[in-house]
Amino acid sequence: MEENNQWKLQPPYTQSDNNKPFVAKYKASCYCGTVQYEASEDPVDGTYCHCRNCQVLHGAPFQWAVIFHKDHIRFTKGVDDLVFYDSSSRRSEHILPCKVSCGKCRSPIADEGRRMFLAFPTLFQDLPKIKDSLKTTSHIFYGQRCVDVKDGLPKYAGHKEKSEKLPE
Repeated sequence: MEENNQWKLQPPYTQSDNNKPFVAKYKASCYCGTVQYEASEDPVDGTYCHCRNCQVLHGAPFQWAVIFHKDHIRFTKGVDDLVFYDSSSRRSEHILPCKVSCGKCRSPIADEGRRMFLAFPTLFQDLPKIKDSLKTTSHIFYGQRCVDVKDGLPKYAGHKEKSEKLPE
């Protein structure tokens, strides 16, 4: 396999050999259904990101993401249709951390970090029924916000608990 396709050999694109059965708790897909994936556990956290990159790349005032360990995600369809974008180098490459999208409908799928997978809950099946399991605990990069959000959640200038806490 070519060096630039080594990502296909790592979770979440292939399953690790930990001998633990994978039982899907959540299912998600892009707009056109080409890319599909599942999560086997509840997310470890959830956040609203107000950074300028997320605003521009999502065409929205902020990004809603729930965070999973990569071993708790598995793609069931469309891995070869994924496209990646490294916003720091502004190149369409799988360089971590990166944005993951469907190559056909261009739906944003997730942000992939070095150890974590930041999934976008709006892609999940049965979202109205499962939304209480996808709790968001904070707003990050709130200093870059383009809309004020008064929801009682903590707001941070940068990353959660690693930057100044801002007033609501």
